[in-house]
Amino acid sequence: MNVFYWTQVLAASEWVIRLTVLPIIVLRKEKPATCLAWLAVIFFEPWIGLGLYLLIGENRLGRRQLNLRKQLRPLLNTFEHPSVEANRVVPDETDEYNVLAQLAEHGGGLPVVGGNAISLMSDTDVVIDRLIAEIDAARHHVHLLFYIFKDDSVGQRVALALARAAARGVVCRVLADAVGSRRLFRHLAPSMRQQGARVFPVLPANLWRIPFSRLDLRNHRKLAVIDGTVAFTGSQNIVEASYGHKRAGVWHDIMARITGPVVRQLQSIFLEDWFYASGELLEDPGLFPPSHPTGSIAIQVIPTGPDQQTELFQDLVVRSIFLARHRIVITSPYFIPNEAMLLALRLAALRGVQVDIAIPKKSDHRMANAAGAFYCDYLMRFGVRVFLFQEGMLHAKTLTIDNELGMFGSANYDIRSFSLNFELNLFMHAGSAVEEMRSLQEDYLEKSLQAVPGQWPSQTIGSRLKMNLAKLFSPLM
Repeated sequence: MNVFYWTQVLAASEWVIRLTVLPIIVLRKEKPATCLAWLAVIFFEPWIGLGLYLLIGENRLGRRQLNLRKQLRPLLNTFEHPSVEANRVVPDETDEYNVLAQLAEHGGGLPVVGGNAISLMSDTDVVIDRLIAEIDAARHHVHLLFYIFKDDSVGQRVALALARAAARGVVCRVLADAVGSRRLFRHLAPSMRQQGARVFPVLPANLWRIPFSRLDLRNHRKLAVIDGTVAFTGSQNIVEASYGHKRAGVWHDIMARITGPVVRQLQSIFLEDWFYASGELLEDPGLFPPSHPTGSIAIQVIPTGPDQQTELFQDLVVRSIFLARHRIVITSPYFIPNEAMLLALRLAALRGVQVDIAIPKKSDHRMANAAGAFYCDYLMRFGVRVFLFQEGMLHAKTLTIDNELGMFGSANYDIRSFSLNFELNLFMHAGSAVEEMRSLQEDYLEKSLQAVPGQWPSQTIGSRLKMNLAKLFSPLM
């Protein structure tokens, strides 16, 4: 009797959840694919689906956080320097890439700035050595913002460099994502604070915040600014090359050392995130020393995140693909495109553009791996070439279009980076810089095996079932 009664109660509660949540999802979700994916989860597993929806269903940042960011942006504009405006690049109106630059700026990106020097690095140890050398040479301040700052041998080396800098009187400020760097705040951060560094978590993930903000909205940016004159940004975190994952092997990233006027813009991004995490508005003029041209590279900084109205990164990627005439090369650890990007790549291949996509043979996320296999399998039918990187985890996120445009940064080519995470990407409008990036991409392609449709894992029934199930949940990844 009791079992029958509680079975009825459970069944009734499940229907209450289904009927209550259905209008909420339909009214709040603009994208049909995302709407249908959530409805499928709720209808099959109402209680589990309800829990997931409360945790990650709403793309909300929190009213206080949004107000802080809106409050800060006008203040950051006062830090702009005449040298930045003097090096601002206004593309020729007859140049079709001018539309792309304008789209980026109007959507929340920053103006294209020339006069920069950029050095791309793909070796994890070299990047850390160069970063530590810059910290050891710092005279005024060191600013670090990373999704993962791990308490391992690399993290401890950087922490020691910060301690040496703080002992010299250099102000050291460190931001790390509260989830990606959770172990940092348990162990290493207290000692870093004792040695003089100021360390704050970004986007704390506490259960009591569920009614106010979505827990899986993360700050995925990787940025270091030293003395306001040198910056590092790209896809690499402060962590050993293995990232602590045995399955994926050694991780391969791209990081850039940058000097020139664009460093001021990167500094502003750090200050915005610092204010957001600490509540402190930094107004020290020493954070923005005089900026002079150091090279000839034109760079456009593209910060994106859930605080913006449009999916800027997605729009820029799709527009870039439509501009291609000869060749597109994409590298990404996770490849879960939305419908717009899928259409753009398919049409590019059909009009004769060579489209090459390099992804890891095995990533650290099985579900993302399976979903990516589905989309790659689909695109291969239209002539897109897919390469499976054999030497570990390909974590570099890059895009080159012909010899005209190169993009790299923290954002993956997946729906999460399109819509959810705070990301930082750079467009390079210069042939020499694009060639340097294309050279790194070619190295990844050489270390990969081209996937052949007849030999693709999707030929087995089990693999196809796994891929198609993952496809159903890809709008939620």
